[in-house]
Amino acid sequence: QVRLEESGGGSAQAGESLRLACEVSGPVPSAHNVGWFRHPVEKDRQLDLEFVAAISWTGTETFADDVQGRFTISKDNGKKTVFLQMNNLKPEDTAVYVCACETIIAGRPPTRPSTYDIWGLGTQVTISS
Repeated sequence: QVRLEESGGGSAQAGESLRLACEVSGPVPSAHNVGWFRHPVEKDRQLDLEFVAAISWTGTETFADDVQGRFTISKDNGKKTVFLQMNNLKPEDTAVYVCACETIIAGRPPTRPSTYDIWGLGTQVTISS
């Protein structure tokens, strides 16, 4: 089965950078889309997911307004890994970051959690001022 595993979370000071990785394993179609979402540490991920960024199998990138210009997303197709480079981090970026995979491409918006059918467990990012 397809699995997602996030890594790279941790603590940083405001203005610093972190890079998250989402490794996709298992029989995933070569045409799959990956998105990053986040939710407050103390909140239920099912109810409080916020879109962060996504990259399609063709390389199209989508970003939330509040991370545009600070975050970049990229992928290593050979390693089936998607990276979220987070620069100029702010305390309000503190959250659990979760990656998700859309394995059956159907033209759904990359910003919606319902677009994705496989989810990782998440990695926590804590930014102090």
